[in-house]
Amino acid sequence: MSQVFTALSTSVDGYITGPDPSPEQALGRGGKRLFDWYFDGDVPSRVFEGFRMSAESARVFDRVAGRVGAVIAGRRTYDHSNGFGGDGGPHPTAPLVVLSRRPPPPGATQPFATGIEEAVAIASRLAGDRDIGLQGGQTTVAAIEAGLLEEVIVHQVPILLGGGTPLFPRSSPARELSRVEVIAAPGVTHLHYRAPALTTTIDRRDHAGASV
Repeated sequence: MSQVFTALSTSVDGYITGPDPSPEQALGRGGKRLFDWYFDGDVPSRVFEGFRMSAESARVFDRVAGRVGAVIAGRRTYDHSNGFGGDGGPHPTAPLVVLSRRPPPPGATQPFATGIEEAVAIASRLAGDRDIGLQGGQTTVAAIEAGLLEEVIVHQVPILLGGGTPLFPRSSPARELSRVEVIAAPGVTHLHYRAPALTTTIDRRDHAGASV
C-alpha cells in the first residue's frame, strides 16, 4: 500500500509561496528564494535533471523524490503552474492527479478527482509500489482531515516571507507528530516527521476504476 506524504519547501514563518501568487508568478513575490537550495551545490540530483545541491540536501532530496510514484495537487497549484502543460506534473516521472471540484480545462489529460479519498485511490493505483506525494497546502490539509497523511517533510528555508500561501491554510485537527530526523544543510534544514495518529485504513480500490 502506498504511503501518503507531503514534502514542501517552507519559510520560517510557514509560507510555501511569497505574497500574491498567480499564473504569471506562481511562487509569488520572493517565493523563488524557497528553492535556491536546489541549485546551490555541486552534487547533481539523480531524479531531477539540472538540480545541483549540497551533498546533505542531495541525499535527502533524492531519497524523497525517488519514492514518488504519483502526485496529488490542488486546482490552485495546477492553475498557477499553467496546468503543467496539460499532460505533465511537478515530478519528472510520476503522474499527476488533480484535486478539484471544477471540471478539467479543455485539453487536460491528467485525471481529476473531486475529493481527497478519490484522489488517493486513483494515485495509489497509478503509483504501483511507490508512494504518493502531496503538493499544496489545501491538499495537505484535506489529507489530514481525512486521516490519510502519514508523513510530513518540511524543507525549512531561513527566510521570513511575510505573507503568501501558508503551509496549512486552514485549521486542521490537532495531532501528535513523531520526529524521524533533522538534517541541517547549507541554506535549508530538512525536517522529517511521521504522523501515525493521522493514518486511517481505507480501501483505496473503491475509486480505482473511477472515471474522472
